[in-house]
Amino acid sequence: MQQFTPIRAMLPSDLETVADIWLTENKNAHSFIPAAYWERHLEPVKAALLQADVAVWEDRQGIGGFAGMQGDWLAGIFVRASRQSCGIGKALLNHFKAHRAQISLAVYQKNMRAIRFYQREDFAVLAKGVDADTGETEYTMRWQR
Repeated sequence: MQQFTPIRAMLPSDLETVADIWLTENKNAHSFIPAAYWERHLEPVKAALLQADVAVWEDRQGIGGFAGMQGDWLAGIFVRASRQSCGIGKALLNHFKAHRAQISLAVYQKNMRAIRFYQREDFAVLAKGVDADTGETEYTMRWQR
């Protein structure tokens, strides 16, 4: 009997749902950045999503979250607020860890929930800098097998 896995590659027909999760959850997680910033970047992000390696987590309730990679760079993990703390983000991250020797990412210093998540998942802070677009301090983090 084949075991069901809720993780699959994003399909072009998923784009609007995935983009909506990206926009909503960026606004939720980054209240220190004006919502207009995320809204302004929505269309370029949609184009980037179609070029990236994107995995979605889906069950009978629909797409609960997704993660996107560009090479060994994790562009982000986004999980609907109603589905957070249920293991979806960890499952998506493990999906990509299984196929890579290392993963790097950037996370805002003020996003403590995300920093704690990545630290639990064995990511280490490599550098601290300032995001030129937002003026916010961010960390570059890396996981290595």
